[in-house]
Amino acid sequence: MLGRVSSPLPPNLAHWLSLLGPETLVPRAEVRTYPAGGETPPSPEPAREASLARLEALREEASRCTACPLHEGRKNSVFADGDPKASLMFIGEGPGRDEDLQGLPFVGRAGRLLTDIIEKGMGLRRAEVYIANVVKCRPPQNRTPTPEEREACGPFLIEQIRCVHPRALVALGATAARYLLATEAPMRRLRGRIHMLEGIPLVVTWHPAYLLRRPEAKRETWEDIQRVMRILGLSAPRRPGGHGSS
Repeated sequence: MLGRVSSPLPPNLAHWLSLLGPETLVPRAEVRTYPAGGETPPSPEPAREASLARLEALREEASRCTACPLHEGRKNSVFADGDPKASLMFIGEGPGRDEDLQGLPFVGRAGRLLTDIIEKGMGLRRAEVYIANVVKCRPPQNRTPTPEEREACGPFLIEQIRCVHPRALVALGATAARYLLATEAPMRRLRGRIHMLEGIPLVVTWHPAYLLRRPEAKRETWEDIQRVMRILGLSAPRRPGGHGSS
C-alpha cells in the first residue's frame, strides 16, 4: 500500500532525474505539453482549495475517531500544525503529554528542539512548514504506537501528505520512517539516502526526543537536514559576522 511509489513526479523533474539516476521511469500518461498559443494549463487554485477543505474535514474526522483504543485516553486529537501549503513536511510518531493537552504536535522539549532545527538550522519559520504525526492520539505513558494503532490512524497521515503535497518529507524517527516506507529496516539503513513516497523525496532522520537522550546524534541529524535543504534549494542561515552554518 505504501512505500516507494513512483508517481506523481515532483515538478522539478530534470533535477530529480539527475539525482535518482537513469533507472527512474517517467509515467508516460502523466506527461502533457501545452503548445504556445494553444490550450493553457489548468489553474492549480481549485485543486488547492479542495485540498484545504479536505484537510479541515480530516481534522474534524480525526477529532471524533474511535478506530483504535487510543481515543479512550485522549484530551485532544493532535492533527497537525503549520502551513498546509508548505514545501516541507515533518512527520513524527505521535503526541506526548504536552501535545495531548494543547492539541498541537511537537510543543514539549522535543518540539522546541525541532523548532530550533527548522529556524536556526534551516532558516525557516516553524509556521512555514507542516508538522504531523503517524497517530493522532497520545499512547499511554508515551509508549511507541502498536502496529494496529499505526494502521488504524495512518490513513489520516497519507491523506494529509496528498493534500499538502510538499516538495520534501522528513520522517522523524523509526516509527514514522517504517510506517511510511512499509519496512522494518533499522535506522542505520534508512538514513543517509533519499527515499520516494508517491513521487515526493523523503529523508529519514533521528527523532528530536532521541537527540535529547543522545546529543551526539545531532551531527548525523544535521547531515540529514542539509540533504533536505539541498532538495529545497535552501542555503544555511548566516550567523552574526557573515558566516553561514557549517
